Amino acid sequence: MSTATQETRSAKADGAKKMSDRARGERNLGWKLAGPAFVVMVFVTMYPILYAVYLSLFNYRLTDPAGKKFVGLKNYMTALSDGLFWEAFTTTFIIVVITLVFELILGFGLAMLMNKVVIPRRTLRTIVLIPYAIITVVSAFAWLYAAKIDTGFFNHWLSTFTFGAFPEDYNWFGGRWSSIAIICISEIWKTTPFMSLLLLAGLAQVDSAQEEAAKVDGATWWQRLTKVILPNMKAALMVAVLFRTLDAVRIYDNPYVMTGGANKTTSLSMLVARETIDRVEIGMGSALAVILFIIVLIIAAIFVKGFKVDLAGGRN
Repeated sequence: MSTATQETRSAKADGAKKMSDRARGERNLGWKLAGPAFVVMVFVTMYPILYAVYLSLFNYRLTDPAGKKFVGLKNYMTALSDGLFWEAFTTTFIIVVITLVFELILGFGLAMLMNKVVIPRRTLRTIVLIPYAIITVVSAFAWLYAAKIDTGFFNHWLSTFTFGAFPEDYNWFGGRWSSIAIICISEIWKTTPFMSLLLLAGLAQVDSAQEEAAKVDGATWWQRLTKVILPNMKAALMVAVLFRTLDAVRIYDNPYVMTGGANKTTSLSMLVARETIDRVEIGMGSALAVILFIIVLIIAAIFVKGFKVDLAGGRN
């Protein structure tokens, strides 16, 4: 009996060793195939970032290259102590939160619809994706002219649906919150299809047998949604929320076209562009860009940790 047990353990150890050798071989082959592209990608990605970090340590104005002077972290301290930075930070994250919540709800609803509809499925997906195919600047101009008093139809339809309670001469771009509302509406209209497409891929991975079993056991629609569907599409949810959050943090086109930063609607990306391009303050602009990059890294780390998704699929 003891001899049989030892043989079994020996066989398992040999099997583990063989699997380990095979896994090691696959890993080495993967590095040989993807290694060159990985090195090029790291160089192309890291060089601009490291150069921006380097420039951020100088007081450097493009029109005065001879006056370039090393100032250490002074640009970062100046940026973080400036009220304009925190105003842009607040505006950016208000837009991020509002758009993300609406896009997640509407995108999930569209994904559920596209997942259930069978006959005109391709036509429906094409129609849903039309707003996402439009260039962001074009979309921003369309919503700008739609909401303006002299050229828009927005106020007319709102006044019609509210039986005249909404004033037809309401100026959407006359205040901070109304301007942010139009910016958010434009963002939601354009990027909700992207969110729905990612969530649709997650819905396709849900095992229908589990859903049917829960239905047979008497689970309600809400119980099936929260206990079966959402847990099985956690990875797709994380990717969708992460991508859209990072995209929204870098928002530039819509506020630039619609308000130009008026009424306290300057975003962080607009602030970076203003310092770097308009004022040619390369040092300060680089410091702001590095701060924005660090914010993006922190958000990505929070989402990856928060969703607790094994992106490696359990592979060692």
